[in-house]
Parts: sequence; C-alpha cells; structure tokens
Amino acid sequence: MLLIVGASGHLGSAVVQHLLAQGTSIRVMTRNSSGLAHLKWQGVEIVNGDLRNPSSLASACRGVEQVLAAAHALDGKGDNNPRTVDDMGNRHLIDAAKAAGVKHFVFVSGHGVGLDSPLEFFRIKYRTEEYLRASGMNFTILRPGPYMELWLQLIGQPIRKQGKTTIFGSGNNPINFVSVEDVARFVTIVLDDAQACNAVIEIGGPENLTMNQVAEIFERTGGYQAKKRHIPLLVMRVMSILMQPINPTMSRLIRNGIYMDTANLGYDMAATAHTFGIRLTSLEEVAHRPATNGAHLETMSEST
Repeated sequence: MLLIVGASGHLGSAVVQHLLAQGTSIRVMTRNSSGLAHLKWQGVEIVNGDLRNPSSLASACRGVEQVLAAAHALDGKGDNNPRTVDDMGNRHLIDAAKAAGVKHFVFVSGHGVGLDSPLEFFRIKYRTEEYLRASGMNFTILRPGPYMELWLQLIGQPIRKQGKTTIFGSGNNPINFVSVEDVARFVTIVLDDAQACNAVIEIGGPENLTMNQVAEIFERTGGYQAKKRHIPLLVMRVMSILMQPINPTMSRLIRNGIYMDTANLGYDMAATAHTFGIRLTSLEEVAHRPATNGAHLETMSEST
C-alpha cells in the first residue's frame, strides 16, 4: 500500500493514474475529499488528514509500506503556510511514517534547495530532507526543477488569449524546466528501483531555456506575435518587502520570481535520464498539448 500526500495537485494526480495503471494499491490523504470522488470510483482509498494535525497522520500511515510526500503550501494563506506545512507538517508525517513501520519514504523537494538558499521555502525543504535522512527510514529525495506546464500557463496563456505576456525580470536567465509528467514517471520508477534507495535525485528536462525563449516557443507553436512586458528586478525586490506584512503569500511568490531570474538554474539531465531509462519531454512538446490550456497547476509540488 502506498500513501500519497498531495494527490489533489497536478503531480499527485499524474502519479495516481500511472500507478493505477500498474495495479498499485493507493491510499490518498486529504483535508477535503469532495474533489477526489473520481479517485474513489477508481478504487483509491481516501482518508482524511492534515499535515498541521499530527494526530490525523497515524491512521493515514497505518498499514502503509511506502509514502509519497508531495504536498506544499508555497502559495498558502494564513496558518496554511510553508512553516506549518512544509516544515512542521512534513516532520510530523515523517514521524508518523516511522512509527507505523513505513519501509520507504519518497519526498518531493526542489532543485536548488539548501541552507544558504535565498528562499526560505527552499531552506525549509532542505531541513526536511535532513530530518528524513536522520529518521532511519529508507528514503528517496526527488528535486524537480520548475514545471513546464505551470510556466507555459503563466507565460503562454496570455499570449494565446491576449497577444501579450508579462515576464519577471530580464527573462534572460537559463532555467531547466521539467514536465510534471516526467516527474510522475520518475516517482513510479523510484518506488521500486533499488538504485533510488537512500538517494537524492535531481530531476530536470532536456534543455535549459530562458523565460524569453519560453515566450518565443509559445509564439512559434501558436503562430502569435506577442508584446512582452518585463517587470524590473528592483521593482520586484521593493514589492516583496512592502507586501510581506500585508500579503505574505504574494511576497513569497515575488521572491520566487526574483530567484528564477537570478539563480543558477541550468542543469544537464542526460546522465540521470539514461540511468533511469526516461525520455525527457521538451517544452515545445508540452506547448503543443491542448490540455495545457486552463490546466490548474501548483508551483513546486502539490497542496494538501
């Protein structure tokens, strides 16, 4: 039995469908099951639980052999935030999994996490990785880059609908984007691959692209000529500070935009893709998918 925390998001949903096709027994933990009726019809066990409520996690982990932790609160509000969910919440989940005798814990982190990251969100992710390492359970840590589908939605949708788009910063920083479907395939592989046990796996796509190139791909695939408005980094830095006491969620997202335009986010995935036998999806392939239009996607992993 596999427990998935974060199945309501795009990655979790993709993982569920891959595993159902393989005949895997799945349990999903959620705060609100109203949107997951379709999974129940497919034979998925649905249990109520909240990472912010430690007492709800013991029953969710009972009888489970593996756990996939793909929940996050980067864009959460109020007490649903990175400190309560990504930090303490994941620690509670790791404790509950260990107490229940879980054999393998898979944690979805992020490319570029570290104690010295300029993003608190990534510092929290790294501390959770360290907590998992120290738990004594077998683990796999996955560090995906930014999802292609999300940024195609943010950059490409306005081009298609309005003939214009907004790019944060200069848009000239090379970034390794990855398709969420490729990340889902990695998840299904590492659940049963011995070489993924107690390993940290960086997951990216086949190429490094700038935000300006993302916009150009959408222009080319859709036959559009778009106007591009750039928000200067100075403006973003000032806004992130001003918004912190008023709207901390927006402040976090602005800081994430600054990070995307300034950090070293390039990556060569060739060796890793070869090791795990995955053909990586290009951004242009994702741009051609009709399902990209209107898709609801999460920024890093998935919300509970």
